[in-house]
Amino acid sequence: MKKKVLSLILAGVMVLGTAAMFTSCGSSSKKEESSGVDLNSMSLEDITKKAKEDGEVQSLGMPDTWANWGLTWKALEDEYGIKHTDADMSSEEELKMFKSEGKKGTKDIGDVGQSFGPKAIDQDLVQGYKTSYWDSVPDWAKGEDGKWMMAYTGATSFLTNTDQVKKVPKSWKDIKNGSYKVSIGDITGANAQGAIIASAYAFGGSLDDLDPAFDFWKKMAKAGRINTLDITQQNFETGEVPVGVVWSFTAAPYKKKITEYKMEATIPQDGAILSGYASVINKYAPHPYAAALAREYIFSDKGQANLAKAGAIPTRTDVKLSKKIQKDTFAQSEYKDAIPMEDIDAYSKACEDVVNRWNEEIKPLLVK
Repeated sequence: MKKKVLSLILAGVMVLGTAAMFTSCGSSSKKEESSGVDLNSMSLEDITKKAKEDGEVQSLGMPDTWANWGLTWKALEDEYGIKHTDADMSSEEELKMFKSEGKKGTKDIGDVGQSFGPKAIDQDLVQGYKTSYWDSVPDWAKGEDGKWMMAYTGATSFLTNTDQVKKVPKSWKDIKNGSYKVSIGDITGANAQGAIIASAYAFGGSLDDLDPAFDFWKKMAKAGRINTLDITQQNFETGEVPVGVVWSFTAAPYKKKITEYKMEATIPQDGAILSGYASVINKYAPHPYAAALAREYIFSDKGQANLAKAGAIPTRTDVKLSKKIQKDTFAQSEYKDAIPMEDIDAYSKACEDVVNRWNEEIKPLLVK
């Protein structure tokens, strides 16, 4: 699984070790150096023409298997003849690569956790492109001049093994009243942090008030109901995780791929949050027009549908998903009340607090 899942928020606030050295992959750039272009001043027709001349786009953190990116890359090649290569890495690593390569950039576009969009602007690493869908993207999901744009989010979800759990939880109250063990994964990962925050909302709390969440998890710990195994597909497949709290773009693919047991994915109606990823175009992209066209496609009806097929939540407010996509993943009505993490700073701080309090208040209660 993509490494970014476990570093969506904390990676932006934790001190990291020395970065590994990166080498370019794929074919070499047509230009040794690129000075950036004013994509927002160009017509889509001109961008498309020049994108075809670019002939390729190189991405970071956007592999075929993550959020259904493969369908998007295939469409770009089929429709415009633009070939694609990707190097998968974390959000922090993506920005470090943009920075270290500077004017000799070899990568065009990346997909970073929402807290990294503003960081990319602060470090002057990206160039803007608003796309023709700019007005249908909420203000909280985009940066100035389109220097970052969130294409999708994930909603808090429960993935349940219905062969082991007869009453499928559809709310945090259902989990509280159950008797099965629940896994949220490693507390240093964004998934676990998001799960704790979602439970805070369920029991009357907020980003600024995590007490209700920790009251709940203390009771779970004392009852021996916290499963310390990670929320990997393998652990669900072996039956060792009967119920896990995961993002919707994890729940939907797992449900489809796991064949050993019958699985059901639900979004808790009493407490779910939305947290997601943003596309960033390298300031010194060797193929800036292809990168812009890729973003244009990602925000198109087809591009947003591709993401939704993997259980991601499109950020465009006017997107209507087919009944088939909703049947295969989640009905749009299921996450209409999910709370978007619009205040990035507040969310980051809450995630830090979650880790500290978990280690102090919950970890000592867990049975080893």
